[in-house]
Amino acid sequence: MSAMPKAYWETIAPLVEKARGFLENGESVEPIAFVGSFEKGTMTFVLLNTGDGDVKDASAEQVRRTAHREDADFVFTIMEAWGLPPEKVSKYQAILDRYGSIAASPYAVDVVSFALETRHGSWVAQMPVKPKGISKRKKTFDEPRFRFFSETAGRFASLLPQKPEGGGGDSGLQ
Repeated sequence: MSAMPKAYWETIAPLVEKARGFLENGESVEPIAFVGSFEKGTMTFVLLNTGDGDVKDASAEQVRRTAHREDADFVFTIMEAWGLPPEKVSKYQAILDRYGSIAASPYAVDVVSFALETRHGSWVAQMPVKPKGISKRKKTFDEPRFRFFSETAGRFASLLPQKPEGGGGDSGLQ
């Protein structure tokens, strides 16, 4: 499965547009996770704290608890971050070694990051943020191009509760 199922896209598309709207109005995109259950017809949000490691761990744990409580089918996270331009990605480790972080390097690019975790895998998009017109405050991003990953790792991965065998969830998924 590489294309995002329609039910997921229809659920997250308005959230992507809301993030774009914040940037285009000169605001920032606050880090947030949306925890959803198709069966219950619910979606709960969790504001994420992206401070130091312990605070990030606590935010991820809060999302896991919410996902468990809601018997969630998906978690969709949105956050602004620093990334590298495509021609520098292969030099990621050397840049970290030299500058200590992507943000401290001269190659840092402001991006908006989207990650949809499901029981079928994860779809991730990272879009460069660019000025909107001639404004110094207003920004935007192009239409996200989500890539499918059958496995992910990291602090904000494996957020969904385990379903018992045969309990695949995602009822009504198209």
